[in-house]
Amino acid sequence: MRRSETTLFTSREPGQQHSETARRMFRAGLVRQFGSGLYGFTPTGERVRQEVIDHVETEMRRIGAQRVNLPQLTYREMWDRSGRWDSFGGEMFTLTNRDGKEMALAPSHEEGLVHLVEGTIRSYEDLPATFYQINSKHRDDHARSGLLRTKEFTMKDAYSLHTTEESLAAYYDRFRSAYARIFEALGIEFAIAEAENTVMDERNSEEFFALAEAGSADLRWCLADGCRFGATDESPYGDRSAGDRCPECRGELTESAGIEIGHIFELGSRYSEPMGLTIDTAMGDSEAVLMASYGIGIERLIYALVEQHSDEDGCRWSADGSGAVAPYAASIVPLAYEDELAAVADYLYEDCGPDRTLLFDDPGQSIGERFAESDLLGIPKKVIIGNEFRDSGEVELETRDGDTEYVTVDAVPERI
Repeated sequence: MRRSETTLFTSREPGQQHSETARRMFRAGLVRQFGSGLYGFTPTGERVRQEVIDHVETEMRRIGAQRVNLPQLTYREMWDRSGRWDSFGGEMFTLTNRDGKEMALAPSHEEGLVHLVEGTIRSYEDLPATFYQINSKHRDDHARSGLLRTKEFTMKDAYSLHTTEESLAAYYDRFRSAYARIFEALGIEFAIAEAENTVMDERNSEEFFALAEAGSADLRWCLADGCRFGATDESPYGDRSAGDRCPECRGELTESAGIEIGHIFELGSRYSEPMGLTIDTAMGDSEAVLMASYGIGIERLIYALVEQHSDEDGCRWSADGSGAVAPYAASIVPLAYEDELAAVADYLYEDCGPDRTLLFDDPGQSIGERFAESDLLGIPKKVIIGNEFRDSGEVELETRDGDTEYVTVDAVPERI
């Protein structure tokens, strides 16, 4: 993208948000608030958001999940069948349509998934099966901590359906491993805490927490390399404190806040039985389908990345500086957009790919403003075309962390 043709929402002002992470997101121009609990993504923020979604979707395809898209607007009848219309704790947005029918914006889609497959999945031979979607959810929750708790949010929710407990357990472990790969690929430091299963008390339920200075939970977690043990106040080991031994590896526990970024839990027949989703078994009997549900909060992932990796200059998108979900792979920064410097900048812009580079071609910006804006956005590499190019024909390649080297113009595309 050319800077002269791009609307960036970056700001020099720190903003009035409650946390440093939120202020950095607003300074970088990723989001704009539309009222309590409502946020819109700017073009730059949407680029980051789509990069995160691509990472998540890659893993869902890897484990064989099939993508669906379920309606957000739903009729009461479906929720009455599961028994959740009156039990959702007042968090469901409800309305009455012009025909006098009661409807709701879906806060989750267990019922919708059951409705989708009923009549098609009939036999044990049709299972196991997995489905996922990435779309908006709506909950009339108490807005808090910026993107951490909102009334409209993007979730990757997935569901697996089974005939046996063994199959259910195997797929639960498959999703658990997939979640770990997603968060590791994004460079997020996280712990996994056993959670209370409010749906089925004796079944597995685990939450994935990004480590944070300020978050949605008080977390104890293990310092040992490779150990992902975590515990909240609601976990079985919720009484452990910093300095205690880890119950899994005997390492030392520490404590911090945590941001819930994922939740997986076994549902058993909680939804299939009251909604009549059954299959014919090999013995000719009819049994309720077993289910599990798996969620990832997309906006919370973005918030966690900024929380863990940003600095006073702006966003960073990975611990190693590679910028896993950065809005652009590189910025092209000429000392002045004129004469031979402009010609080289245009050449590199086309050679490196206009969709993945940001060319600072606006003559109204100073060189300092260009550097500052690139850092605010967390662009992992700057290609600086200045005096060194005039002297030697080489350009300066600078990382977001400040490491520099000089390379030939033709070497730039491969290096970024």
